[in-house]
Amino acid sequence: MNTLMSPADTGFDQTIREIQRVFNAQAATALRLRQSSKAERLLKIKKLKSALLAHKDEVIAAGFADFGKPAAEVELTEILPVIAEANDAIRKLGGWMKPKKVWPSRMMVGTSAYTQYEPKGKVLIVAPWNYPVNLSLGPLVSALAAGNTVIIKPSEMTPHASAVIGKIIRSVFGEDEVALFEGDAPIAQALLDLPFDHIFFTGSPAVGKIVMAAAARHLTSVTLELGGKSPTIVDETADLQAAAQNILWAKFTNNGQTCIAPDHIYVHASVKEAFLGHCVTALEGAYGKGAQQIDSTSLARIVNQRHTARVKKLLDDATARGARIVTGGVIDEVQRYIAPTLLDGIPDDAKIMSEEIFGPLLPIISYEQLDSVIARINAEPKPLALYVWSRKQENIAKVMQQTTSGG
Repeated sequence: MNTLMSPADTGFDQTIREIQRVFNAQAATALRLRQSSKAERLLKIKKLKSALLAHKDEVIAAGFADFGKPAAEVELTEILPVIAEANDAIRKLGGWMKPKKVWPSRMMVGTSAYTQYEPKGKVLIVAPWNYPVNLSLGPLVSALAAGNTVIIKPSEMTPHASAVIGKIIRSVFGEDEVALFEGDAPIAQALLDLPFDHIFFTGSPAVGKIVMAAAARHLTSVTLELGGKSPTIVDETADLQAAAQNILWAKFTNNGQTCIAPDHIYVHASVKEAFLGHCVTALEGAYGKGAQQIDSTSLARIVNQRHTARVKKLLDDATARGARIVTGGVIDEVQRYIAPTLLDGIPDDAKIMSEEIFGPLLPIISYEQLDSVIARINAEPKPLALYVWSRKQENIAKVMQQTTSGG
């Protein structure tokens, strides 16, 4: 579905009317879908799965066009998760739809009770730009399994992926069941102004607050999967080589543009130098040495020049305040290229320690006492993810018991 990109454009009012028309059509369909059968829902999921596989090459091409993302990475992070979600729903939908017998309360002794699951109704999915296919179609599978209608708002920052997603949607669904609207913030706001029954949003905490405030006006339920700074701990007992390889893979997949990517690493002082050595070796093995990395076919690009400049400012600020570049640091803003970069000696007042990085910069922080790391983690907003590399169960248990993380 084509939409214009700004309220200043002459077609914006027409786009708003189109959104309202589709929303009204889906409202009528949502009432009918309350009685949808298992077979009807399964058929939709299977058709979506088949359409995604049929457009696999286009999804891969879109990933390269938007990010310079390697084909294998697109398959692993965009296509396979949706297929897995679809397969899981296909296997388990019958069980999910069955009423669940429960014990009645004491006030209702002598009666039988059960939980009957029902569709939410009209669902809005607001998807981010970092994994546009996965985080549009994955939630769509769940919404279809539950018997809902859906409007998807993909990110305007990945236009090639949005175009393919729209093509897939239109090949399977009528707009009264599933529709897609492209556009920037005004289109998103127009959608948020509507009384959806549920909103699924993936993105930044700042925008998450806007979504939640909009949902509150209609008492709409929400699912928010927000970003944050995800700390990683490597203690003195860890397998340093395995830790380096796995942490760096998680960090530099999608060039660091992953909400659950390790944001910074606390490394025990006694093993820090050895750990850094393993990190450099792992990076060179994956992407080549020095100037070779810009030509690596395994390294994606930053989504646009604005975000490239943002990440560059974080690096410039850190080095200006005394941080040392262990490896990397090369930036080509025109090509949206930032080399995988490890930083040491970062002062606490550097912006990189308070702002979500969402790019290929990885601060390494030395520590002596685990309690001090836990205190620092607890002093910051709750992270989306927290990782621990240790062979000492006492340390693992302490971190798990004394910190909190998650969506």
